[in-house]
Amino acid sequence: MRERHLENRRKSGILGLAGVILFVLAFVILGNLNSEFNFKEDFISKLGALGESNAIWWNLIGFVLVGSLQIGFGISYGKILKDKLAGFLLALFGVGLIFTSVPIDIGDSNTPISKVHIVAICFALAFWLFGLSRISYNTANKKSIRNRANIAAILIVTSMIGFVIGFWSMPITHRMVFIIVFGWTAITSIGLLISDKRQISSKH
Repeated sequence: MRERHLENRRKSGILGLAGVILFVLAFVILGNLNSEFNFKEDFISKLGALGESNAIWWNLIGFVLVGSLQIGFGISYGKILKDKLAGFLLALFGVGLIFTSVPIDIGDSNTPISKVHIVAICFALAFWLFGLSRISYNTANKKSIRNRANIAAILIVTSMIGFVIGFWSMPITHRMVFIIVFGWTAITSIGLLISDKRQISSKH
């Protein structure tokens, strides 16, 4: 039983961290390869938009592959927390990310494919927040885990409020949301891997 728990922690940590690293690498590399992409002002979705160079690679790597890794992370993390609902909700974030690979039409956000893309993003973020709410609500979780979930959720809401009241633009809000989501995933994953190593060391 202990061995299975350690295996789940290692698996979840690797999947989560791999997804974050792959997303960042794809963003930096493909963003630099696209001469028309502005790292400060453009939406990340522009990398996979209709007519953009290397769009298919961004959609396959940045959305489909990363989304698949996030599904695995969500399910395995739910097993660690012994909370299938939390794992299911976090996995749905990955599903939403996969459907975000439907390329947006930068010139017309009202086209059917643009609407699918936008709905997929909203779907992904909503279920990620639901997952964090579940983690925070479950008193069986450690206080540090619940606090981390609360902080991430508060930061997401704050980033959106900042946009609504005009403190920053939507592209900046877009960046902040991705940083917070993948930041939480990275911190959680690293914590799992470090804890895993400590438990293995103490066992030996």
